[in-house]
Amino acid sequence: MPSDPRDFDIVLLGATGFTGGLIADYLAAQAPSSVRMALAGRSLTKLEAVRARTGAALALIEVDATDAAALRALTARCRVLITTVGPYILHGDLVVAACADTGTDYLDLTGEPEFADLTYLKHHARAAQTGARLIHACGFDSIPHDLGTQFTVDQLPEGVPISVRGYVRMKGTFSGGTAASALEIMGRMRQGKTTHDIRRQIEPEPVGRTVRVVKGKVGKDADTGWWVAPMPTIDPLIVAESARQLDRYGPDFSYSHSLAVDSPVALAGMAAGVGALAAAAQVPAARRALTRLRPSGSGPTQAQRDAAWFAVRFIGDGGGKRVVTEVAGGDAGYTETAKMISEAALCLALDDLPVTAGQVTTASAMGPALRTRLQAAGITFTVLD
Repeated sequence: MPSDPRDFDIVLLGATGFTGGLIADYLAAQAPSSVRMALAGRSLTKLEAVRARTGAALALIEVDATDAAALRALTARCRVLITTVGPYILHGDLVVAACADTGTDYLDLTGEPEFADLTYLKHHARAAQTGARLIHACGFDSIPHDLGTQFTVDQLPEGVPISVRGYVRMKGTFSGGTAASALEIMGRMRQGKTTHDIRRQIEPEPVGRTVRVVKGKVGKDADTGWWVAPMPTIDPLIVAESARQLDRYGPDFSYSHSLAVDSPVALAGMAAGVGALAAAAQVPAARRALTRLRPSGSGPTQAQRDAAWFAVRFIGDGGGKRVVTEVAGGDAGYTETAKMISEAALCLALDDLPVTAGQVTTASAMGPALRTRLQAAGITFTVLD
């Protein structure tokens, strides 16, 4: 934590967006009264409306996310910054740079691998100098998978090769912001691969240990009976990064990440839909048209969120032992995501944590402390077998 005095413990940038509003609601309702919080964004009028809805005495800060000097002044005033201003590859770099320069802890909801890799290349070294903790993917991407894998590893013997397989099941819908980020990722796959390759060449590997992401197979899984296919998301990359940073994952760690459904028909339908979306995302005009179908700031209704759920099953093997665990909760994309990133911010601001700096993960920076908070907030971590 920065040793110099700050005006605020937590600042939420992007509070007027759909997910940002849910985070503001959660923090206003759940944060201890001693936590000093502020909402930040471009429109003071919209921020006032969010504050009025929460009923909390939150400070308001008008700031443009394209103004580097203003962002630096903002981050110098707070200990932890949450940002929901995405797509992050387009709007996130100046925010990360400001946090890295001012020693301010940074949390986002990105599912964009290219952005996470660029952050490492451009800002990790500076953050390590100032003590800032830069932590990506603090929502459904990728807290259940990152902390769920760590929880699974903790059930296995130490000092042995470990393999973990994650199986994701969920029901829910998406917001305009999520749609925009997904289309941006799909439209930049080539650039993303190039950036990732550069990072892998530069980032040091753990000494005497290996970490691998294993691509899962398509078909019926023998252990679960589900129909599965690899998920091309940021989650396995975050899990692998935690494994590189934490010796507890053993001398040889591997992870695979799959979508799981009950029937081959459902799996084929999802694969066709994702394929068509990815193809359309390569054409700028089609990408813009798709974004207009679900504009930024829109999102699922309360009834839709109430009906949504997620469950991530993990099968871990190591030292001759097998363990089956599960992380589960409600609406993954919004209600639970707002909870996850809010509790992560409170964890950084309030809890006794290991000393880390630079680009880290939820598992390496917070681990069991954040898991305890999430369990108290209703997200379950269970050993099934």
